[in-house]
Amino acid sequence: MKYYIRIAVLSITITCGFLAASFGQGYEIGAKITGVRDSSLILGHYSKNSTQFIPKDTARADASGNMVFKGETSLPGGLYVILLPGNQRWIELVYSGKEDHFSVATDTSDIIGHMKVTGSRENELFYTYQNELKNKAKQIEVIKTEKNADSQNKLTAAQEEFKSYRLKFLADNPEAFTSKLLKMSADPEIPAAPKMAGGKTDSMWVFNYYKAHYWDGFDFSDGRILNTPFLEPRLDRYFKNLVVQTPDSLIKDADWLVNKTAGNKEVKSYVAYYITNQYENPKTVGTEGLWVHMAEKYYLSGDMGVSEDVKKRIAEKVNTMKYLLVNKTFPALTLTDPTGKKVDLKTVAANYMVLFFYAPTCGHCKEASPKLVAFYEKNKANGIKVMAISTEHNLAEWKSFVTTYHLEGLINGFDTLNEIDFNKRYDVVTTPTIYVLDKNKKIIARKMPVEQLEDFLNYYQNRMAKKI
Repeated sequence: MKYYIRIAVLSITITCGFLAASFGQGYEIGAKITGVRDSSLILGHYSKNSTQFIPKDTARADASGNMVFKGETSLPGGLYVILLPGNQRWIELVYSGKEDHFSVATDTSDIIGHMKVTGSRENELFYTYQNELKNKAKQIEVIKTEKNADSQNKLTAAQEEFKSYRLKFLADNPEAFTSKLLKMSADPEIPAAPKMAGGKTDSMWVFNYYKAHYWDGFDFSDGRILNTPFLEPRLDRYFKNLVVQTPDSLIKDADWLVNKTAGNKEVKSYVAYYITNQYENPKTVGTEGLWVHMAEKYYLSGDMGVSEDVKKRIAEKVNTMKYLLVNKTFPALTLTDPTGKKVDLKTVAANYMVLFFYAPTCGHCKEASPKLVAFYEKNKANGIKVMAISTEHNLAEWKSFVTTYHLEGLINGFDTLNEIDFNKRYDVVTTPTIYVLDKNKKIIARKMPVEQLEDFLNYYQNRMAKKI
């Protein structure tokens, strides 16, 4: 198991503007950094991940590396950074929100090793731990270079020694924000898994234990966790790697997690926003149902306290998407083909139907069309049909596109009456947009890239065959 708190990034990106502060008595953080002189430095805190931070103040180092960050308004608690000139190196500080006046002194040749703290118990703890971690890491690296029979035993002993140090550190400082940072930075400790019949380890037990204890180190009632680099990456990993990518599983886990944040409005708002944002246009086909659920339960209900204008926009999107989710029957769609005949989707018999919404003036559509035709020619014998639907209303451009890109073998549709809003009716926000329907016109995939059509249908048909 890894125990750490250093943030493994190469650089920090400033994501918002700020005004240099020179306020008064709200906070005062002094620093003497040997190796820095006659330069402006930035103080800011992390913003939910390890690659961005929010600037809060600037100070100028004198010829001896002395500077003071000072302001009238208290800073929000979190894990802070003094960004050094060049934006490639930084000094981390724990700002608990309770210690407003303190100072640090260090040397750029060894920031951790030379760190001296005055007036901040949190930063004393932080750098005591950092030094212990640094020294133990050096010891372990030396042991790894020793190639003898006792190397593994020495390595295990060193790791256990640091594990014991860490546990004692956390037990001795249970209320420290530094302890919360340490807990958030580490994965849960997994005990030995029970054995199954035959002596094999129960891998599902390991997975289920890990998932059940994944959030143990997070105090969601503490808003300071929003100003650290740990929350967003952990959310990302949880939903991508630990939750089954089906709407039912995602909804269950999303509601459970949002409920855990009920003790802090800001944390709850961010977690709900993060989940909702990830699944409006998700990478996994068919999981938009989570977005609809989050929108209805947390935003349209008033739980998140958004403005009426935002609510209206969300409601319009929900009213479109809720009828276009996987497992829903595709809404009625009647168009006109190039000969002037009506084409009613519900009357077209096919084992599978691919709906290809495109714009004749769209460059991506022009690139996708030959691939779509090739897919159709290869698979039409299996009862697969393709309906290509123009979302624009220029008749000449539509007919030219059909002939230029050889779509004559497909079912081609055009809205001759110019009465369909393809965005609001069928969630065609960008083109091309592809839906895949089964023989009953039930949606089995949406927003599918044309390159993935064949692989998806092969997978889907194999899965359906196993259910029979």
